[in-house]
Amino acid sequence: MPKKKKTKKTKKTKKTKLLKKVRITKIKSKPKIVEKKSTSSTPDEKLEIKKIKKQPTEKRLYNLKDFVVYPKHGVGKITSIDKANIGEIDIHFYKIFVEKEKLTLTVPINQQSKLRPISSINQINKCVSILKTKPKIKRTMWSRRAQEYDQKINSGKIYELAEVVKDLNKNTDIIADQSYSERQLFEKAYERLKSEFEAVLKITPEEVQKKMDKALGRIQILENQE
Repeated sequence: MPKKKKTKKTKKTKKTKLLKKVRITKIKSKPKIVEKKSTSSTPDEKLEIKKIKKQPTEKRLYNLKDFVVYPKHGVGKITSIDKANIGEIDIHFYKIFVEKEKLTLTVPINQQSKLRPISSINQINKCVSILKTKPKIKRTMWSRRAQEYDQKINSGKIYELAEVVKDLNKNTDIIADQSYSERQLFEKAYERLKSEFEAVLKITPEEVQKKMDKALGRIQILENQE
């Protein structure tokens, strides 16, 4: 008789183990269904966002002889709008001449996100007001500041360019008052800003320089010596 009782217990334990396994699998299967629903909805949302972002850059068209700004090289003029067949695909592109660097850029029309139109007169006036403000004195290491200034110069944003000119301005033309690297960054930012002033205001380079130097309060030593 005791042997029969033992066999009954083993049967019961097997049944309970099977029931536990079934319950565990049911609990585990629920979050899997939820995950499938969430992943199916996300790709559609991402595609819609990408389409909205691409529309303004692809639809932006410039005309011949328009001035544009390429962040790493500054103001340039569109000299031609050409077409080429590469790999059986027709590609339209701009030829942009940067006078300050004597450089011709080739920019495909469907990849012109880096280009921007030249500033408005209101933006130029705001730049003049930035140049009139006091420079920000930073106590960080020069190597770190130089990187920040270089990033601002190559950002293509005119207000950041004006801030670099203002911060590196020493109110004088004496070379000894600036280190070599400071002088290089100042001249690079100054020339970039000056070229955009010329394109927007449509005045001579001499008049633009006087306008900028007046806002900066720079001392024209060479003129005084003459």
